[in-house]
Amino acid sequence: MIKIGIIGDIGSGKSFAARQFGYPVFDADNEVLKIYKKDADCFYKLKKKLPNFVNSFPIKKRELKAAIIKNKKNIKKIEKIIHPKVRKNMEKFINVNKNKKILIFDIPLLLEQKTLKKKYTLIYIDAKKTDINKRLKKRKNFNSKIIRLLRKSQLPLELKKKKSNYIIKNDFNRYNLKKRVKILLKKII
Repeated sequence: MIKIGIIGDIGSGKSFAARQFGYPVFDADNEVLKIYKKDADCFYKLKKKLPNFVNSFPIKKRELKAAIIKNKKNIKKIEKIIHPKVRKNMEKFINVNKNKKILIFDIPLLLEQKTLKKKYTLIYIDAKKTDINKRLKKRKNFNSKIIRLLRKSQLPLELKKKKSNYIIKNDFNRYNLKKRVKILLKKII
């Protein structure tokens, strides 16, 4: 089984690129949202760590954003609770798809998770900062301060790019990106 990790900047088009491979995709951001909506244990742990912010179940992202804006150290508190649950869901995903030739992993903090990175073919989605920022500003709950704090909690983009096995340019033209993914997939297989 080939495990492909899709990495890059926030808003660079990683999720769209991941879906273009045509193989099962583990989307860590979607897993986090599911945990916020369905995992009562997660709610109680977050409420205990962030009692002034987490007030109701299902967990609301705006409450967590408020906690992060108030104190950037709260990112680590949230990650310590969420990441083990995401990892457990990822193990289930791998087990369910163990007979597939390729699995795609859209995990923003893949390189930051030191135990995971060695098992993956890494593909960096490279997009212009100006294009990324335009796209991010169009998001419903865009908050520039949160974006800055999240970027600071990640490894530098140049390092991610350097550690990648492949780089795909994303000019945010769907046709171009699909074509680039197809070409790259032939190289990997």
